[in-house]
Amino acid sequence: MGNEALTMRGPVHGTKDAKRVAIGSGVGAVIETYDFIGFGTAAALYFGTAFFPGADPLTGTLAAFATLGVGFAARPLGGIVGGHLGDKVGRKPVLVASLILMGLATFAIGLLPTYEQVGLLAPALLVFVRIIQGLAFGAEWGGAILMSYEHAPWKQKGKYTGIVQAGFPVGLLLANLVFLFSVQLGNEWAWRVPFLASIVLVAVGLIIRSKVPESPVFDEVKEHGEIVSSPIIEVIRTDWRTILRGIALRIAETAGYAVSITYMISYLHTAELANNTETLTALCIASGIGIFATMAWGRLTDKIGRRPLYIFSCAFAVLFGIPMFLMVNTGMFLFVIATIVLSYAVCQNSLAGAQGAWFPELFQAKTRASGASLAYQISAMVSGFTPFITTLLFIALGWMGPALLFSVYGAIGLWAALITRETWGKRERQLADEAEATASPAKVSI
Repeated sequence: MGNEALTMRGPVHGTKDAKRVAIGSGVGAVIETYDFIGFGTAAALYFGTAFFPGADPLTGTLAAFATLGVGFAARPLGGIVGGHLGDKVGRKPVLVASLILMGLATFAIGLLPTYEQVGLLAPALLVFVRIIQGLAFGAEWGGAILMSYEHAPWKQKGKYTGIVQAGFPVGLLLANLVFLFSVQLGNEWAWRVPFLASIVLVAVGLIIRSKVPESPVFDEVKEHGEIVSSPIIEVIRTDWRTILRGIALRIAETAGYAVSITYMISYLHTAELANNTETLTALCIASGIGIFATMAWGRLTDKIGRRPLYIFSCAFAVLFGIPMFLMVNTGMFLFVIATIVLSYAVCQNSLAGAQGAWFPELFQAKTRASGASLAYQISAMVSGFTPFITTLLFIALGWMGPALLFSVYGAIGLWAALITRETWGKRERQLADEAEATASPAKVSI
């Protein structure tokens, strides 16, 4: 990679709005994650009873997790639409539209009737609203991460995209704090309140996000007349191998999360290893640590590159699958906390911290939103149905089934990292040093 490739990264010192853009994009990520991940918590703890009664608890959990998976299955379509519009009309419009769509869908979940009230219409409505959530979340990530990436200084891409990626543990923390509070309310309010409360976050997010300026790289592509008529088709035709590698890289992070966090919530509950309050407390601790861990991992990739961190973290995940379940099976609350913290802060946050800068760097600027979104969101289909698959594996093999699946996902990510090119190695960092020495610094806007 030479200077020509580095120029696709925006101004060498970044723009004067780099910090504001990263924070604005991160705030949106907080809201989207609160809405989307909150559904996973509710599915694990409440939806089996509220929307799929009459079955044994395990069957109800399976049905709830299947509904959870539907939203993940819709994310690639949202990624296609969001990526296409991001490359055609700009990153910012996609950010605003996806936030509005997600906010309305999430608020609607809090108003849904239960099976006891309207029968089969209840799960049908739940699935429909979940699909809308999936479309919105699929469109969100590409725009948010590219806005931050393309405004950030060359030598701090990991740091600034790490701020956006840290929005996800912030959203997870907020969602679990609200569920931790609402569990005291009992009955339906325990799951309705978190979804209804999200409308406040959406209003705040729209105000902040509306003030974020458009990406300088998109403006440059538009000025040079390089906007592609069909960016999705173009990136698939020219970069399909990179998309496949990105999918495999993402599976280690998102599908691994589905085993170690989403499924683990249900496992702790059904195996009576921890009650709901203890489980949510452990998740709050892990997500609180994860906020700082994600940003730290992102900054580390600016120092050592994106690929070395990915290789280390995936190798750790391969080895951690069985110990993860052995630790929680003790039933000791401290071990439960330690397990969830390691699963999240190391296995998930480190990969998310690296993805923020690595994924945009793997694609050309004119198809970057489409390529990065496709790679990022197609993997969601695997992760979305992982809790369902993991539950089936548990029925067949006991806890060893989920443990081995977690290690398999880590191995897929490790293989992908080994065959994917480094985009911020020693040569790129040297070129950035030379360019920075001759370029005028940007004035910072806050």
